[in-house]
Amino acid sequence: MTTYAVGDLQGCLGPLQCLLEKVSFDPTKDRLWLVGDLVNRGPQSLETLRFLYAMRDSLVCVLGNHDLHLLAVWRNIERLKKADTLNEILNAPDCEELLQWLRQQKLMHYDEQRNVALVHAGIPPQWSLKKAIKCATEVEEALRDDNRFEPYLDGMYGNDPTKWDGELKGVTRLRVITNYFTRMRFCTSDGKLDLKGKEGPDTAPPGYAPWFEHKERKTRDVKIIFGHWAALEGNCNEPGVFALDTGCVWGGALTLLNVDTGQRLECECDAHGHIKPQANQPSPEPMPITAKR
Repeated sequence: MTTYAVGDLQGCLGPLQCLLEKVSFDPTKDRLWLVGDLVNRGPQSLETLRFLYAMRDSLVCVLGNHDLHLLAVWRNIERLKKADTLNEILNAPDCEELLQWLRQQKLMHYDEQRNVALVHAGIPPQWSLKKAIKCATEVEEALRDDNRFEPYLDGMYGNDPTKWDGELKGVTRLRVITNYFTRMRFCTSDGKLDLKGKEGPDTAPPGYAPWFEHKERKTRDVKIIFGHWAALEGNCNEPGVFALDTGCVWGGALTLLNVDTGQRLECECDAHGHIKPQANQPSPEPMPITAKR
């Protein structure tokens, strides 16, 4: 069995199928880890969700900000933004089935045997692994609880509070946890967030740094795989930290990582999130995955 992790899909199904074909992915024995942002902005969000749902027994998935936004729009269409490409999912006959599955996914996955954590954006430097798992579980439980699901989504949006405080309660507490796991790029050593900066690591405001660069970070002994930050272009010089968002939906590439060997494969994408045609080389045939019902 081989375990692979893949960067932000954002509805770019073709490049994912291309990479799975390259490694001869076998869903009966191999495993695929997804760093979140499965949907939105790309050309095939609905088809991507259906493809993943069909092979759900072979997946480990953590939620990204676009996935949470999809769930929020599902419950309140007024949250739909002009740039969103989510209507095809919301209008699909299997929307309920797909999104009920999506809300069961994790905010953080930790593989104890490998000592590897999978998250969308990162883990704040002031949190230990134990603290991160506990906080992720709080949000996961709210997502899965029918009585707390919609109140959580209603209060999820916003940049405040910018820093964790153990005394926080209710939706405010869940909001800062969500922002750490799904939106964080720059923060201070004690976890104060700057959620405006989206460019490269050298653009950090004074007193801030990429979350993974803080020397006092309490998860330095844990390998961390993350996505979210396309401006890094997959480059992270921090030992044991692996950046996988290489901007597929923006005309970059989709990156696949062999979790155990560290080998990377890429599929170059065009400006619309499709496989970028190679000179004198036909596009690969899509890889079929048999749906499980």
